[in-house]
Amino acid sequence: MGMPLDLETEASDEALLARYAAGDPAAARALTLRFAPLALRVAQARLRDQAEAEDVAQEAMLRLWRIAPDWRSGEAKVSTWLYRVTANLAVDRLRRRGRSVPLEAVAEPEDDRPGAEAGMIADEREKALSGALDQLPDRQRQAVMLRHIEGLSNPEIAEVMEIGVEAVESLTARAKRALARLLAPRRAELGFGDD
Repeated sequence: MGMPLDLETEASDEALLARYAAGDPAAARALTLRFAPLALRVAQARLRDQAEAEDVAQEAMLRLWRIAPDWRSGEAKVSTWLYRVTANLAVDRLRRRGRSVPLEAVAEPEDDRPGAEAGMIADEREKALSGALDQLPDRQRQAVMLRHIEGLSNPEIAEVMEIGVEAVESLTARAKRALARLLAPRRAELGFGDD
């Protein structure tokens, strides 16, 4: 018999995965609640197609279920592993389609906005940022996207990009300086004061 859901929210990812591998259906539900949104968000960011993103997220979760009995604790975080698998599945799907969508062209998911003017300013800022991101070298752009859009920590980014933490810090610092330089001429237009 599985633990109540409120206790599962406190269990570690690896503990839940081990419980799932042992046949606990409550652990599967808890893992799905934790990780399906991440997989879907990563897939949507790359594919920009809801139906395909759902397919890719589902495949990534199936792979997580398959790997559960063989999971080697301490080698990788479950979230980092799932992020990488989802991203690779999305890239594979794009290759099969014969086209690609640049990661930097992906918009943040929209949420409730206070008004039309604020929405227009937010859209302009998003377009400006996307355009500036387009001008960054690939590795800098990827590091910034993982850090500030996906919310990964520097060690997680290092694992995903297969580089050292210091390299991640260097890439993000250079990218932030370049973005500030690229966006500086549009500060007033984008509604940023001199504060």
